[in-house]
Amino acid sequence: MTILTNKADKIDRLAELTQSSESVSGSSLWREAFRRMRSSKMAIIGAAIIAAFVVVAVVGPMLAPHGPTAQNWRAEVFPNQGKFVGMRGENWFGLDHLGRDMFSRWLVGARQTLLVGVVSMLIGLIVGATVGVLSGAAATLGGKIGKRVDTVIMRITDIMLSLPSLLLAVSIAAVLGQSLTTVMIAVGVVQIPIFARLLRGSMLVQGGADYVLAAKAVGIRRKRIVLTQILPNSLSPVIVQATLSLATAIIEAAALSYLGLGNPDPAVPEWGVMLSQAQRFFDNEPMMAAYPAIGIIITALGFTLLGEAMREALDPKLRG
Repeated sequence: MTILTNKADKIDRLAELTQSSESVSGSSLWREAFRRMRSSKMAIIGAAIIAAFVVVAVVGPMLAPHGPTAQNWRAEVFPNQGKFVGMRGENWFGLDHLGRDMFSRWLVGARQTLLVGVVSMLIGLIVGATVGVLSGAAATLGGKIGKRVDTVIMRITDIMLSLPSLLLAVSIAAVLGQSLTTVMIAVGVVQIPIFARLLRGSMLVQGGADYVLAAKAVGIRRKRIVLTQILPNSLSPVIVQATLSLATAIIEAAALSYLGLGNPDPAVPEWGVMLSQAQRFFDNEPMMAAYPAIGIIITALGFTLLGEAMREALDPKLRG
């Protein structure tokens, strides 16, 4: 119950950010938020980390000095004897247990990590937003029947929120089988109740606004009010949550890969898979685990910093 309460409170608090749109005059809500973010060190650092990560993910594989799966130096490493090759001019990050260039694998693995994180977030966003719109519209303009529909949807959402996210993701991945697609689906499903409750809460906040009451008074159809008035003004916290969810998705996807539920081909570089492979040799060559771990941590930190900076910039209670 405590887990559910904490999650629900955070989501509902984020949904209340839509109230700030009524207090902004002379410029748009996002223009004001962007102005505040430009002077935020947290936002600048987060954006810089994300930009660097995206550049590495996009162009890194083309700059990789060696093939990520080529075992060109297999004869130089003896993992059973604890003999590895560390950093050197030819191999900036050293070699892994199969004689593959770690730097090349790290660069290529960044793209896989970004792909998993973005696709997972999009699955949660699209499905969760659809559920949230249906629930929010039913609660706001659906009358008694709509409120019952909203209650049923929210109870299902609360059940999903009450489960630890990683445990739910592991359970889904175990049922679907080992694959990269499975990881994306499992992590995406975990995000669905978050986006659903968040968008529904935002729509409830906007549902009592003056412009909605005015639209009802002049006889505008309910569907049009939802799609053209309430929904567009409810998206601000969803954008913030999407940024924060990318950090969560990257960490949870890496965790699933680490547990052996990710890509069944261990030769395909991905930071979570690299971390899993390195655990057996941590005592003799800890840097094999350090490189992918640092990549995961810093990338997740970048998305978290930017997301929190966006939340603070949009929150009327935190404005300077």
